[in-house]
Amino acid sequence: MSTEEKIRVIIVDDIAETRENLKRLLQFDLNIEVVGIARGGQEALELCRQINPDVVIMDINMSDMDGITATELIRRNNPATQVIILSIQSEASYMRKAMLAGARDYLAKPPSIDELTTAIHQAGRLAQEEFKKDAASAAAAAHGAGQTAKAALVNGKIIVVYSPKGGVGTTTIATNLSLALQSETEKAVLVDGNLQFGDVAVFLNEKVKHNVLDLTSRVEELDREVIDNVTIQYGNTELSVVAAPPRPEMAEKVMADQFAKLLQYLRNFYSFVVVDTATYLTDSVQSAIEIADLIVLITTQEIPAIKNANAFLDLIDASQIPRERILFVMNRFDKRIPITPEQIGRRLHHEISIIIPVDERLVTTAINRGIPFVLENKVHPTSKSIYSMAELLRQKINQRKGETISAGRQ
Repeated sequence: MSTEEKIRVIIVDDIAETRENLKRLLQFDLNIEVVGIARGGQEALELCRQINPDVVIMDINMSDMDGITATELIRRNNPATQVIILSIQSEASYMRKAMLAGARDYLAKPPSIDELTTAIHQAGRLAQEEFKKDAASAAAAAHGAGQTAKAALVNGKIIVVYSPKGGVGTTTIATNLSLALQSETEKAVLVDGNLQFGDVAVFLNEKVKHNVLDLTSRVEELDREVIDNVTIQYGNTELSVVAAPPRPEMAEKVMADQFAKLLQYLRNFYSFVVVDTATYLTDSVQSAIEIADLIVLITTQEIPAIKNANAFLDLIDASQIPRERILFVMNRFDKRIPITPEQIGRRLHHEISIIIPVDERLVTTAINRGIPFVLENKVHPTSKSIYSMAELLRQKINQRKGETISAGRQ
């Protein structure tokens, strides 16, 4: 690695001894250069604005601003910069909060030199790739390219499709929604998060050579080439698919923190990371829900589905996940059934935003053929409702971007 390609690092910790120890550890790696040291979160934000480093090593507990908040602000202002959080807290909840804030990695204090430098090299490579993409995009714009480089989009959105009741069409919606979100400028990847009995590959009639375990087992050393080798390219579309393991017992090998890190990594290359999920709240499903930008919650007019949706919303409230992140969807709506979406919305204190009409023949035929119905018949009312859902998700994403920008200006 040449001097120009050195990984530029900022160390953030409110304890002077810790800062110096980290700096001494890193001076033996000729490919890493410590370009700044901050004593707290506010100072780190200012340094990042001035230096725009590749990697920030961030303590999680500081007096002026906690590392989670500082990470979120740094990733907002410097999206290519990667953050590695150090903490004496080993609970999974802290790691999930860190990943939700945009951290690239989470290491326990004190990290070993090998563990720390490996994490820095992985994060540094990703940062430098993103800086190069940004530079290429800027150069293209300067030369009148006329379009921004959407393929180089950073910080794509994680959309989790979930229902606490089985058999309500979660996989059908996830597969069709992925294709509805996909466009020439916005690429999507569909991840089968039903790790024991996932059917995404079956719904798409695709033979599986690799699966999610091939990525989670290497989550600390992923690159774009590995992603491309493992994902399935569906048909003539540009939709990428990460299949579930072929046997139920293999699901136990996918750790929740690995699954969360994979989803966070995928968002660097795809505008939309759509996650199909199991009904049961496994650790991996919970980790996906906690880091999701948006959650598509599915119910039907069946009483058990409504009851379970209500229980899930209560759980969301208890977990302090904002309901603004939930898009409530009624699938298989039948006008002949007296239970209306409006009644359910009032009862559960959450409006149903999308209504998908019942058409068992259309859906069953699509599943048996392995061709999602949004590709076969775009003008069908059921397809139109999926495209409406995709558009509403885009609106919510843009609205949140606007709120973030406004907050940053205050």
